[in-house]
Order: sequence, then structure tokens, then C-alpha cells
Amino acid sequence: MYPVEVKMNKSNEKSIHEMLKNTPSMNDSTDTVHTGSEQQTKQTIKHSTTLTLRNVSNHHSLSSPTSVSLEDESAYIKNGSSKLDTFRNWSITTYKCTKQIMLEKLGKSRTVDLELEAQIDQLKETQKKYLSIMRLSRAFTSHFYNCMQTQTLLAETFSDLAQKSPELQEEFLRNAETQRILTKNGELLLNALNFFISSINTLCNKTIEDTLLTIRQYELARVEYDAYRVDLEQQRASGGSEQQQQKYSNDEVQKKYEKCKEQYEKLRSDIVVKMQFLDENRIKVMHKQLLLFHNAVAAYFAGNANGLEKTLQQFNISLKSPNSVTSSWLEQ
Repeated sequence: MYPVEVKMNKSNEKSIHEMLKNTPSMNDSTDTVHTGSEQQTKQTIKHSTTLTLRNVSNHHSLSSPTSVSLEDESAYIKNGSSKLDTFRNWSITTYKCTKQIMLEKLGKSRTVDLELEAQIDQLKETQKKYLSIMRLSRAFTSHFYNCMQTQTLLAETFSDLAQKSPELQEEFLRNAETQRILTKNGELLLNALNFFISSINTLCNKTIEDTLLTIRQYELARVEYDAYRVDLEQQRASGGSEQQQQKYSNDEVQKKYEKCKEQYEKLRSDIVVKMQFLDENRIKVMHKQLLLFHNAVAAYFAGNANGLEKTLQQFNISLKSPNSVTSSWLEQ
């Protein structure tokens, strides 16, 4: 192909020059729509820039993080530090008490109150023997209840045979009546035995046990007191330079020692008072229950029904038998 030469006249050059004049500059925003008027173009660019700046400022104001209160942060830190201090003190006390127990088993020194410990040992032995009495009484009551059930069956069998054997009717009826009387008196004795067991159970598992709980707290306080006492004595016996280095530690141990000593002496005085009241209450309760047991058992096996009823009335025990049925108004 051959190149074509185009000749332009003056009118064509003038129209092309006007078109190039109205063409927007390459530096203008491509997103802006031009209508051919320069004034409208400037207003559009200004409006778009204003909206963009406002949106940016609103975005920053909405997405700014909430500031944490300094008081809440300090409270959280304080709470965490208090828990750490509590765990630290518990760990130190547990270590010292375990060490003291091991030293006592090896025959090292410990605080001993001979009079009080003798009373504590006697109380523990008394509780053990009272629990043995309660266990044997329950076994006796169980066997006696089974005996009563056998007597009831015997009375029913004798009554049935009395109807079927006219030649032995009188003998069978006499034996049936005897078994019924024994069963009736046995129910009264059973009420007395249950009251006796209930009172012994209250004395052993509630009254004495409450005092023994205080004694266990006293023994733990004594171990802790001895642990800090031995620790303080060892620190005081150390050298002068080392003692100066451990001045803060000595002050802390001294404060803990005074606190443990105060707790130990308080629990000791509480035990002395409790054991005194317990001994008076124990004697009073056992005197009443032993008298009840003796009179009820003796009256039953002696066949003294009136004496058995009077014994139960004396100790305010209900005379209603466990198997009794309330009579109708016609029988009354």
C-alpha cells in the first residue's frame, strides 16, 4: 500500500483546534463528570473533596477504641496480688507445719500441756466406750424385736389351735394370752430401749463430737505455733551479720509467731471451758439413762407391767406401741 497524503484546509484546522481546547486536562480526576463548563467542574471537585474528608473524620471517630478505666485496672491488679499473697502465706505455713510434724515424730521439742492432754485422752476413751455401749444396745434391741415377732406368731398359732383342738382349748388359750401379755410389755420395753439409744447417740455423736472438733482445731493451732516458735528460735540463734541480713524476715516471723500464740491460747481456754461443761452434762445424761435402762429391763423380766409403765411415765416416754392401732369410738 502507498501512503495517502491528506490535505487540510483552514476550516478543518480551526474546528480541530476548538475540540482540543474543550478537552479536559490529564491531571483532572477521572471520577469527575465534566459538562464543558469550568465553573461547574470546580464546584464538583470541591464537593467531592469535602464529602471524602467528612467520611474519613467520621470513620476515625467511630472506630476509636474504648479507654480502660485506671481504677478498674488497679483493682484487678490488687485482687490478683492479694490472691498470690494468700497462696504464698498458705504454702509457707503448710511447709512449716509439715516440717514440725516430722520433727515431732523424730522426738524433737513440742509444746506439751500434760493436764489438758490427759483430759483429752480420757474424753476420747470415754467416747469410744459409750459408742460400744450404743452398739451393743442396738444389737440387744434388734434381737429383742425379733423375739417379740416370734411371740406374736406363737400367740396367733396357739389361738388357732385352741379353735381346732377342743380337748386342749384351755391350755392353748392360756399360752396365747401369756404371749400377748409378753408382746405388749415388750413393746413398752422397746420404747425405753430406743429412747436410751437415741440419748447415747446424741451424747456421743453431737455433744462430745463438738468438743472433739474444737480439740482438733486446738491441735492444729499448737502445731502451727510450735513451727513458728522453732523457726524464730533458730533465727535468733544465727550469727549477727546473718541476722542483720534477715531483719525483715525476723520481723515477719515474730508477727506470725505472736498471732499463732494468741490463737493457740484462745483455743486452749475454749477447750478447758467446753470440757468442764461437757463433763457436767455427761454425768447428768448418763445418770438418767442408766436409771431408765435398769428400771425398764428389771421390770420387764420381773413381769412387773405396772412398774414398767411407771418407769416410762417417769422419763416422759410415750406409751404408744409401734404396732398399736387407734381403737374406734365404739370400742371406747
